[in-house]
Amino acid sequence: MLRIYRRMWQVNWAEQWQYRANLLMYLLFWLVSPIVYLSVWTTVANSQGSVRGLTANDFATYYLTLLIVDQITSDITIHLLAYKIQDGTLSGDLIKPVHPILTQVLVSNIAFKALTFMVLIPVWLILCLLFRPDFSAVTWQMVLLGIPASILGFAINFLLGATITCLAFWTTRIYSLSEFYYALMVLFSGQFVPLQLMPGVVQWIAQYLPFQLRLYFPIQLILGKLPPDVIVRNFIMDGVWLVLAYALFAFVWREGVKRFSAVGA
Repeated sequence: MLRIYRRMWQVNWAEQWQYRANLLMYLLFWLVSPIVYLSVWTTVANSQGSVRGLTANDFATYYLTLLIVDQITSDITIHLLAYKIQDGTLSGDLIKPVHPILTQVLVSNIAFKALTFMVLIPVWLILCLLFRPDFSAVTWQMVLLGIPASILGFAINFLLGATITCLAFWTTRIYSLSEFYYALMVLFSGQFVPLQLMPGVVQWIAQYLPFQLRLYFPIQLILGKLPPDVIVRNFIMDGVWLVLAYALFAFVWREGVKRFSAVGA
C-alpha cells in the first residue's frame, strides 16, 4: 500500500508542476481574505488601543498563524472529483483496485499543499516584516501539539469536503452546496474574526461544530491561548468528529456509487 501512495505522490507532484501559474493564482486568491482581515483588525486595534482586549499584536499573530494552519487544513476535493462524477469520467477510477478518494484525491490534496507552501512561506515572511508580530509567547511544546491538531483538522475537513462532493451523485448544484458549507466554515471557524469577538451564542454553537477544530483550535493552541482542559476537550472532539465524518462519508459514497451511471460504466 505504501508503494501505491508513493507512486501516486510521484505522479501528482509532477502533475502539479504542470500548472504552476494556475496554482500561483489560486494561492494568491486564497491569501486575499486573511490579509485583508489582518490589515483591517490591526488598524482598528492600533487606533483604539485594543478590541475587547485583543491588541494589534494579537491580531497579527492570530492571522499570520491562520495563514499557515489554513493551508495545512484546506481541502480541494470538490475541484478534483465533482466534475468526474458529473461527466462520468469517474468510471475509470472505479475500476482501479484502490479507493479513488482515499488515495488519488487525498494524495492530490497533499501534493497541492506542498507546492503552494513553496510560495506561501516567502509571502508569510514578507508579512512578518511588515506587521512585525511578537511570537515570543509561542513555545515549541505548543507548536508540537499544534501539528496533530492541524492534521486532525485537515482529516475532518477532507472527509466532510469529500462527503459534500459525493452529493454530486444526486445533484448538479454541488458548487452551491459547497459555497454554503464554506460560509458556515468562515462564520464558525474563526476565519473571519477570532471567535472570542463573536456573540456568545455563536461561540457556544461553534464549540460543538467541526469548523473551529480546523482553524481556531490549532491557532489558539499554537499561540498558547488555551487552558489544559479546553485542549483535552478539543482533542476529544477531534476524535469524535473524525469518526462521525468518516462514517458519513462512507455512507454517502456507498449509496452514491450504487446510483452512479455513465457511458461505458
